[in-house]
Amino acid sequence: MAYPTYLDLMQARALLKKMNVALNERQIKRAAEMDAKGKRKLPFFVDPIDGRLKIEKNSLVNAYRKLQIEAEKACKNR
Repeated sequence: MAYPTYLDLMQARALLKKMNVALNERQIKRAAEMDAKGKRKLPFFVDPIDGRLKIEKNSLVNAYRKLQIEAEKACKNR
């Protein structure tokens, strides 16, 4: 059984860079900030042990993959 891998902000940024999604430090922090409704752009959460923001690796990859699929469908429907 594979256990989930949790990434902090900088690890998430590094993973996205490997996927050719170049974000600067400010951009990744904005994606993790809560908006006025208390929601984040990406599914980051506060780690109860160390109090830092974390995201599950597969959730991050799936979020980008889902948006890529939606973009491809939108192009095909033109």
